Amino acid sequence: MRIYVCVKHVPDTAANIKIVGEAGYDTKVKYVANPYDEYGVEEAISLVAEAGEGEVIAVCVGNTGAANTLRAVMAMGVNRGILVKTDEQFLSSEFTAKILGRAIKEDGRPDLVFTGKQSVDSEGMQTPYHLGAQLSFPVVTGVMDFKLEDSKAIVQIEIGGGVREVLEVKTPCIIGATKGLNEPRYPKLPDILKAKKKEIKQIPLEDLGLDRTDLCKLKKLDPVKERSSARMLKGSTDEIVTSLIKILKEEEKVI
Repeated sequence: MRIYVCVKHVPDTAANIKIVGEAGYDTKVKYVANPYDEYGVEEAISLVAEAGEGEVIAVCVGNTGAANTLRAVMAMGVNRGILVKTDEQFLSSEFTAKILGRAIKEDGRPDLVFTGKQSVDSEGMQTPYHLGAQLSFPVVTGVMDFKLEDSKAIVQIEIGGGVREVLEVKTPCIIGATKGLNEPRYPKLPDILKAKKKEIKQIPLEDLGLDRTDLCKLKKLDPVKERSSARMLKGSTDEIVTSLIKILKEEEKVI
């Protein structure tokens, strides 16, 4: 069994991001593996362990520092990593999927591909679908339960209000993992030390020979405005409603 897991190198959600210029930000912050991707990593490792044979390969697109993110998931139990190197801060979901798809194709034939349902930085939620188009695999995202039976995957996704939908998907397929699928393990020191000796194949983006046809480009970044403190409205029901409407019209300008 050969399982690929796509892992994104993202700023820690607790980091203080400072915008630089029109469409860049200060990269001197802590970076981690995208939290949603870690659910995919955990599921892949567990599947191989249960099968008693197989290999888990993590694939990442990023700068040299992204190798640390790959080491982090390799400490969880991933066998080896592939890093497609680029210094670009932002890549469209479509082009990212082209990169991931080409790297996977050149490495081997997957039985399964895991991703996170989304990344915590751009939150585009499109990469799994574009990757499915690149590999000609069916795609299911937001997966909260996963079982492998012969040549099909039985998955559950939440469709709203706590209701879950059960789907059967032919393998190989792409699974977008989310919270609830499992509990990602916390690597111990011996695992971290072992991960330093595992293979990370580094490929310059230019070596993949891809046509650069981005349909989506980032033009500008704006910081989210700080929200004001809570305000208590007093008076009768009519007075409170009148005050609220005035605030929404004149201050918040949402109506």
